[in-house]
Amino acid sequence: MIDLRFPTALQMVLSLAVEHEAGSRRTSSDLAAGLGANPVLVRKLLAPLARDGIVVTTPGKNGGVELGRHPSKITLRDIYQSVTDSKKLFTARSDVPSICVVSTNMEAYFGMLTERTEQAVLAMLAERTVEQSLAEIRQMDAARTAEARREHRRLGKPVNLT
Repeated sequence: MIDLRFPTALQMVLSLAVEHEAGSRRTSSDLAAGLGANPVLVRKLLAPLARDGIVVTTPGKNGGVELGRHPSKITLRDIYQSVTDSKKLFTARSDVPSICVVSTNMEAYFGMLTERTEQAVLAMLAERTVEQSLAEIRQMDAARTAEARREHRRLGKPVNLT
């Protein structure tokens, strides 16, 4: 089963970074609508993010969710580790009978392999901040919009892109 906690939490935090720039906050319902997700899922993901100081939640009528620190001080590794609770990317099968050199050593080998993979992923995520990620998304959006404008002009369609 594919674990969607990290990409979902990342989208939430990036959305909050946009709100941070505007000096505002979002509600869990707003975040859920932007994700096309159930607000209960959003609140479940907000709990560890709040525990780890990535977000701050304020209950009540005028409450909401905002970043707990500046986007340049939050790494993607922070978000990943917060919402996955140290869950490994892969898990070896442990119920294999030991009948040959492969089956006897596979669990240990796969454990070593996944540990190295996990460390490489965490190192890469530690190099990226929310601020950098938002800048990259904006660059991607600008390139997508420019390409769509070119295509509309090529086809002789009116250009009206948001």
